[in-house]
Amino acid sequence: MSSTIVPPSPAQPVSAHPNELDVRRIRRTLENRRRYRYVEPQVIGIAGGYRIESPCCSRNIDPAGGLIDIARLLQAPHNGQWLLQYRDHAQQCWVTHGFFPSLGAALAVLGEDPDRLFWP
Repeated sequence: MSSTIVPPSPAQPVSAHPNELDVRRIRRTLENRRRYRYVEPQVIGIAGGYRIESPCCSRNIDPAGGLIDIARLLQAPHNGQWLLQYRDHAQQCWVTHGFFPSLGAALAVLGEDPDRLFWP
């Protein structure tokens, strides 16, 4: 599994996220997910959180099996909750799944994904 941290631009305020500790935590959690456990998702640090992309094993989104966006995790600066979003590939936009009190709670939902919102 690979990871990338993108440094904030000088115009962006400094945030506690992304950081290497949480990147490793997310990667460990993704290793135990229910769907497509044989692929290696990438965790990419973005301003205020993380973006997860993965090869498209189902071929539902990308028939060639290329990398697709899976999820985005952002920490709300005003209350510390975590926003979990999934990618609507048909509409080419991020959709809010919910707010969670901790990163662990958001990752638990991402790992289970009973409705196949994140791992289409």
